[in-house]
Amino acid sequence: MAIVQSIITVVIFLVMLGLLVIIHELGHFFTARLANIRVHEFGIGFPPRARVLSSHGETMYTLNWLPIGGFVRLEGEDGDSDDPRSFTRAALPVKLIVLLAGVAMNLLLAVVIFSATAWFPGQAVELQFQSVQADSPASAAGLQPNEAIVSIDGQYFDQFRVDGPEAMVTRLRAKAGETVQLGIISTDGQQRVVTVTLRSPSQIDDQHGALGIVRLTPRLSAVGFTRSPGDAIALGVARTEDAFRLIIDGLGQIANSIATKPTEAPPASGPVGIAVQVGDVFWQAGPLATLYLAGILSANLALVNILPFPPLDGGRMLMILIKSVVGTRLSIKVERLTYLVGFGFLFAFLIWITYFDIARIGSGTQ
Repeated sequence: MAIVQSIITVVIFLVMLGLLVIIHELGHFFTARLANIRVHEFGIGFPPRARVLSSHGETMYTLNWLPIGGFVRLEGEDGDSDDPRSFTRAALPVKLIVLLAGVAMNLLLAVVIFSATAWFPGQAVELQFQSVQADSPASAAGLQPNEAIVSIDGQYFDQFRVDGPEAMVTRLRAKAGETVQLGIISTDGQQRVVTVTLRSPSQIDDQHGALGIVRLTPRLSAVGFTRSPGDAIALGVARTEDAFRLIIDGLGQIANSIATKPTEAPPASGPVGIAVQVGDVFWQAGPLATLYLAGILSANLALVNILPFPPLDGGRMLMILIKSVVGTRLSIKVERLTYLVGFGFLFAFLIWITYFDIARIGSGTQ
């Protein structure tokens, strides 16, 4: 059973990663075609080539053996070309748009995924409290220990970031001094609505919250709910912004780890570690949480690719901008060498972080 589960996990990871990269490459493909740049090949997976799916017209569509994404091969992409429809002869804004389109597709996909997970019917999360402070708004409203809050002014929350349990606490603090309607789950599972006037901001400190409940425990509720399409899209955008903040913070931590503690495990995972996390989420939290994780990975792919580091899209954009300034003083040979060195650094980084992924698996920690 464990072997079958591992195989399914690998398949889910490869399909997820493959789709995210293919969506990215479709951005390059469609914008190149719209700009009348010659596209020689659109490949699913990476070489060696397994078969040619279609060779009609000027673009060849191929299926390749390494199932880890895809690629687009443009005329003149890696050097000079006499073809007037080559990438290198396109106007500067066009080249930048073609390169930026992959990032834009992953960003858009992240918004779509997060909006979808917000819109799908799901379980609410409830915040159980073990104690009620004396002379508090909660006590005055008749709240009892071990009951739980499931909604605030009719709004339900889910188990994901931005609109999860922490957002419930933040919402209560934001409404300090106001009168709110709380959906309460009693210890016998019954639901009721309670009107509570929260403490004023001047009465709130580290020991006294807006409501006066302590020892909070979030948990999934038996209560189901849905959001309107508009609310789901707004939440999808907010979740994408939150994912970007998390990724930027993570990149900073990785850079600090490489600079100061290169022999210690970094505060992030590589491909192997991500595959394990995808499996854990799928088997423990289900498909919806796995889709949410795909949104995070899509946002990750967008942000990482825009970094000004060759051979990433951001690095290629940087090289194009430099060439537009210095002209022929930056030779094709130097440009290719820059990409090669950048690729070497990226490959070394992947080996470094994968070592720690495997070490974590071997030690039973994640």
